[in-house]
Amino acid sequence: MLEQIQQLLVDNLASLSDTARVLLVVNLLLLLFSRPLLKFLTKGRAEEKDGSNKLHIFRAVNLFILLFVLFSQLLAPHLDKHWINRILGVMVISYLTYLLFHVMDYVISNKFGRRHQLNGEERISATYRSRLISLLLKLFISVIAVIAIVQSFGFESLLEKGVIGFLGVMLALTQGSWAPDLISGLVILNSNLVEEGDVIEFRDDEMILGSVFKTRIFHTEILNLKNNHRIMIQNARLRSMTLHNLSKFASARGLRESLVFNVGYDISSSKVEALVEQAFRGLDESGETAIENQLPVEIHVTNSGDYAVEWTLFYYTKDVRHLLRTRRAVMRAMLDTSKEMHISLATPLLHTDEKRVASSET
Repeated sequence: MLEQIQQLLVDNLASLSDTARVLLVVNLLLLLFSRPLLKFLTKGRAEEKDGSNKLHIFRAVNLFILLFVLFSQLLAPHLDKHWINRILGVMVISYLTYLLFHVMDYVISNKFGRRHQLNGEERISATYRSRLISLLLKLFISVIAVIAIVQSFGFESLLEKGVIGFLGVMLALTQGSWAPDLISGLVILNSNLVEEGDVIEFRDDEMILGSVFKTRIFHTEILNLKNNHRIMIQNARLRSMTLHNLSKFASARGLRESLVFNVGYDISSSKVEALVEQAFRGLDESGETAIENQLPVEIHVTNSGDYAVEWTLFYYTKDVRHLLRTRRAVMRAMLDTSKEMHISLATPLLHTDEKRVASSET
């Protein structure tokens, strides 16, 4: 029985056409080397998130083409080869277009991308030029692929023009939903205001402190440093916000952070300065924060109200990725030190001695 099955397979494989054999061999090689191939094409680029999904798509298309070739050549030899070849041609064109997109992204990123270090690894970030060139080439290749698919079905030139015209009309009717995000994404990349790895702060219903993970064509992915999850924001919406890029310092000192607290009028300025000095001395000894110790901490009166004096202290840090940890450590150090020195940071209440007021009036 096994010998008969083996002989049947040998006879069927021998009857394959040259085109079918080439498709089988090429797809088998692509299926076997799909992981190292995709890893090479996406090396250095921020594709870790959807890398496994792309690998599954890559292998699924390979396997589907293999099964379809075997089905058309071995299991269904009497079916209409004309339509089977057309369907197979559509799959091959779509697959080659998908593969060409990855090869093109690899070449353009290495040629026009910006190389930088992120978490100790070399990364290649998209630039205005690389994203624009990639977009135009992908659009051109997509149009060529659509024309090739239409021609593979044997349609006349008039229908080809109709298909291309239909695509043009669809793009024109839907441009209001994708064009603003596309243009905003290119503007963001061209301005260099927000780059991958930068820590930004903005308000969107709440104040968000996040690290830019990747700027894509239609949206930007941001890692929320407070809740440790990713946020997807449309590029047009992101451009309409007031963004604070904390990674781009105005001077070599770093980011100038501030902490506001209230102290009663009965506390002298020298005690407040001693409080801040002792609190930051403890932070230096603990080593929990990345404060620039060589720069002095500034303390100033910023407001004097009816109930308390508002003090603001300023310090510098360059480790903006752990900014939340530094802020919390500074606030805790100030709180603990204020208790040790018996200085209340609670806003005092204004009390009036009615008897003294009445006696003074008389």
